Amino acid sequence: MMNETLTPEVLLRAYQAGIFPMSDGRHDPDIYWVDPRKRGVMPLDGFHISRSLAKQMRKGEYAVTADQHFDAVLQQCAARKDTWISTRIEKLYQQLFSSGFAHSIEVSTPDGTLFGGVYGVAIRGVFFGESMFSSQTGGSKIALAYLVDRLRMGGFTLFDTQFITPHLESLGGVEISRKTYHDLLAHGLSQDADFWASGPGSPAADQVLQRNAQTS
Repeated sequence: MMNETLTPEVLLRAYQAGIFPMSDGRHDPDIYWVDPRKRGVMPLDGFHISRSLAKQMRKGEYAVTADQHFDAVLQQCAARKDTWISTRIEKLYQQLFSSGFAHSIEVSTPDGTLFGGVYGVAIRGVFFGESMFSSQTGGSKIALAYLVDRLRMGGFTLFDTQFITPHLESLGGVEISRKTYHDLLAHGLSQDADFWASGPGSPAADQVLQRNAQTS
């Protein structure tokens, strides 16, 4: 538990040490540091796109953007009955976004309604995925597919998902030991990567699907 002043710089150092923050509720003033015995990761060469997801992506009835609606994604992720994203943690991620360390992928309907997204923190070759949301079928899966593609194109080596859920497992997520995670973390932090290497726009769905098929 940590009640003293917590700055974005302290949070970045915590990520690099392999720990991340959580709270017990939206208005909980306390922050807890977590270092799970078993860690969830999404292998960047093992992301699984199901036939139904590929079909939805090819239909193209959505738009994908990066860092255009960070606050909205963050607020949607926090808007749950049981949430670990306290108002204090939310402010820290907004500060990390302002300084270029936090990023989001957003999925919207053609009329601009946000229905899926994911956000996290990028430090060198590691992307620390924090949370995602979906208000319509496939929203978070599409966001993850585009995020994984962006991470691959940018030279990232580790996509940390913290824990494994059935949802993440169905997409290729795996659970590894703390030691293995820390080894991968050290390697990733020694590598250069660029979240924007593939440009500010988002590629066509067929390009994402083709690259995924080549690496999976």
